[in-house]
Formats: sequence, C-alpha cells, structure tokens
Amino acid sequence: MKDYSSLKDRYLRDALPIRLGNLASNLARIKSRLSTVAHSDIADDLLRESQFFIEWTAADADADVAAQLAALQVELARWRLRLGRAGDDADERRRISEASGIWSERVLDWSGLLTG
Repeated sequence: MKDYSSLKDRYLRDALPIRLGNLASNLARIKSRLSTVAHSDIADDLLRESQFFIEWTAADADADVAAQLAALQVELARWRLRLGRAGDDADERRRISEASGIWSERVLDWSGLLTG
C-alpha cells in the first residue's frame, strides 16, 4: 500500500482553492484513464488518492461544499467497487468516466480558480 503521509503533508500546505483544484484535476485524470481497460489500475489509484484529498479538505471547506464533498466521497467508493466488478465492461467505465468529468467541473467551480 502506498504511503500517503508525505503526500498529505504537501497537499495540506496549499490553500483550500488549490486543494480543490488538485481534486478536480484528479477527477479529470480519472475520466481520461477510464477510456481504456489498460489504465483501469491507474484510475483506481487516482480514485483512492481523491478519497484522501476529500478527507484532508472537507474540514476546511464551508458547510455546503463539505456536504457535497461527502457525497463525492461516497460516489468514489461506489466507483471503485463498480470498477472492480466491471472488468473490461466499456459501458460501465464510460458511465464512471462521464460522472467523474461532471464532478471535476463542479469541484473546479467550487475552487474559484477560474473566476476573477
């Protein structure tokens, strides 16, 4: 299992908008990686890492964003289970990929990095 302690230290040095931007970037990478079976393992690693990003971020977010991050945390767990069962099911990977892209845009919007 990967040691996430050094990643956590680096991640928490950033301000909340940057952390949300990093989470959005991970979600966009998940969308991209699920385009082929060959990258499904990478997608699972990104899903797990994203779960940690949410855990490390939610407490610093306002209540509305924290609630949405909790919902995303549940979705990520569901996606990991579905991917584990899906094998080479292209339709299932596509559905998760599309959902990941939608969440990526949402989280990026919460970050405020593209406004102002």
